Amino acid sequence: MARTPEEEHPQKAVGWAARDNSGVLSPLKFSRRETGEQDLTFKVLYCGICHSDLHNIKNEWGHSTYPAVPGHEIVGVVTEVGSKQRSENYCSKMILTYGSTYYDGTKTYGGYSNIMVVDEHFAVRIPDNIPLEAAAPLLCAGITVYSPLRYYGLDKPGLHVGIVGLGGLGHVAVKFAKAFGSKVTVISTSPNKKDEAINRLGADSFLAAMGTMDGIIDTVSAFHPLLPLIGLLKSHGKTCSGWCS
Repeated sequence: MARTPEEEHPQKAVGWAARDNSGVLSPLKFSRRETGEQDLTFKVLYCGICHSDLHNIKNEWGHSTYPAVPGHEIVGVVTEVGSKQRSENYCSKMILTYGSTYYDGTKTYGGYSNIMVVDEHFAVRIPDNIPLEAAAPLLCAGITVYSPLRYYGLDKPGLHVGIVGLGGLGHVAVKFAKAFGSKVTVISTSPNKKDEAINRLGADSFLAAMGTMDGIIDTVSAFHPLLPLIGLLKSHGKTCSGWCS
């Protein structure tokens, strides 16, 4: 007889789960594995909301399984550590934070819950000067925009960088680009976001003139034309279109 999610492992847990593609979340009792030799267990304090969570709970990508406890931008306090350490950080078989199958055949559940058990090499220490509630979105939205800014050389003072879309990724992209010393222009079809872009996030301008930008980070997940954006670039300018969330 199949065991319920609450009976599969020794550590009892509770989370917010989708039980179908309606998008509605409700409490779910389930369980986490015991802390292994190379694991750590932590109490979840904050978990960001990523667009991929919305896709998954609504089965918009066609591979969701229910019940699904979403959440992969997870921050918390370590409560138990395993007895052994390793030096490598390599995963030969990717196991997703939620909606996947662990090595023992049980289902994985995400960070919309009270506790997590993870391999220590997939956990990082949050510096003391970063509030935990602010750190969670950096674990997905943050690296998604930080990586192309660095990779394409758009991290130099004095460059003009455009950010398309002022959603979760766009917010973080503006902050990073400004921290790098760039002139930042937000490109959006929502005029009501102008005040937030300039006065709250520190962007220099809203919308842009043709041929003025060194690079563009496009964070919009919906289908939209790219040619108007390319026209905003200088000769040899760079654009990165794509999103993980």
